[in-house]
Amino acid sequence: MPHVVIKCFPGRSEDQKIRCAEEVTKAISETMGCDASSVSVDIKEIAKEDWKEKVWDKEIEPLDALYKKPGYTCD
Repeated sequence: MPHVVIKCFPGRSEDQKIRCAEEVTKAISETMGCDASSVSVDIKEIAKEDWKEKVWDKEIEPLDALYKKPGYTCD
């Protein structure tokens, strides 16, 4: 059941990524009413210079259905 993909700039330590995945898992299992064992989390690092093309243009800007919209633009 819930699978989450987090995309971010490179530079976080493995410990930070593990903690993030643990906290996301906890939040999802609590709010969506599922077991933590049902949650999977992937963290993909995207270079800053590739962010607009690979993430913003394809996954953020065209989606009106985002439940949490970013407070920045890539104009």
